[in-house]
Amino acid sequence: MFTDYTKIIIKSGDGGNGAITFRREKYVAAGGPDGGDGGKGGDIYFIVDPDANTLINFRYNKKYKAQNGENGSGKNCYGKKGEDLYIKVPAGTVVKDAETGKIIADLSKKGQKELILPGGRGGKGNAHFATSTRQAPHFAQAGEKGIEKEVILELKLIADVGLLGFPNVGKSTILSMVTSATPKIADYHFTTLEPNLGVVKTEYGDSFVIADIPGIIEGASEGIGLGLKFLRHIERTRLLLHVIDVSGTEGRNPVQDFKTINNELEKYSKKLSTRKQIIVANKIDVMQDETLFNELKEMANQKGIEIFKISAATGEGLKELFRIVSEELKKLPKEELLDEEERVVYTLKEETKGFEINKIDGEFVVSGPDVDRLMARVNLADNESLYYFQKMLINLGIDEALRNAGVKDGETIRFNDWEFAWYE
Repeated sequence: MFTDYTKIIIKSGDGGNGAITFRREKYVAAGGPDGGDGGKGGDIYFIVDPDANTLINFRYNKKYKAQNGENGSGKNCYGKKGEDLYIKVPAGTVVKDAETGKIIADLSKKGQKELILPGGRGGKGNAHFATSTRQAPHFAQAGEKGIEKEVILELKLIADVGLLGFPNVGKSTILSMVTSATPKIADYHFTTLEPNLGVVKTEYGDSFVIADIPGIIEGASEGIGLGLKFLRHIERTRLLLHVIDVSGTEGRNPVQDFKTINNELEKYSKKLSTRKQIIVANKIDVMQDETLFNELKEMANQKGIEIFKISAATGEGLKELFRIVSEELKKLPKEELLDEEERVVYTLKEETKGFEINKIDGEFVVSGPDVDRLMARVNLADNESLYYFQKMLINLGIDEALRNAGVKDGETIRFNDWEFAWYE
């Protein structure tokens, strides 16, 4: 089964907690703090797997989690770092944030590896908080939590040439005639359900990859049928062969077919609508008269588009067509991911700073990254830790901000799950 779209949940590892321990040795009555730091949580990487060509493995496993860092311990022993998680995907996979739709990574190159979510940092042990006036701190820093995200994986086929057109115009037959690919071919009045890839080798030794893109219908850019799913596979092709039935056997109008397909391309992507095209007038072996072809040729000449007459069934015209295709590809640059979409890189919450104060139901609620970090590193049952907490409120500017917010003696201040009464 060919799978080119899926959603999964990924979570980087939590950082280990710092240790609260003290040196205990024979003949040492009161050793100092020696709590070690917690280990960093494992990162999550996506890596290109050269042997994969579908996202089928992600249909059954929807959640991926890197290993947590280990907690610190006594004698200044640091916790072990959590193992990184490497998620293998086929070349051409785009990773997007499911919430915003923004691109996180484009994995299109051989051997490419991208850091997607960094693991949480390990917490500092109590040895870090010893000072000349606080020689036995009974608190340490908790490890940072890892980041959890739902991401979209989209596979966009990496091909040089895309066969474009309505269903049943002969795209699969062309692919079977010029490559060793074996798509299912019949006189179906519905589209191929899966893209097919093949390699064309010319008589001059050149080779390129060609994709039979499933037939696009009117309304595809709005998601009618499987339109959006198919249109994404054209984005990376450098050259489009627009296959049009000129036989007249099914009552189709070739000029109208050309306009309909290009209208869908323009709605989907302005950049894609300007991609180089060659019109391939197919089924000339059963053409009832020249009228339909002549109308299509006149329109192509007006637009400055090359047009070739072929019969995919008999092979007539294919050799000349693909000689021109090979020459055109030498002139066209490799296509990169659409640049209008912004790349987003996620960072640890600890790198975000700040706090805010809101008065809710008569309480002053202090929240934000600064508060989360502070509450994670204090032990409010210990007097020294409580003194450290009060000192940090002043250093962070929370103390002054509360005064400016109008707090009065006896009013309640809430920090996450902890409540305090304010007194000057």
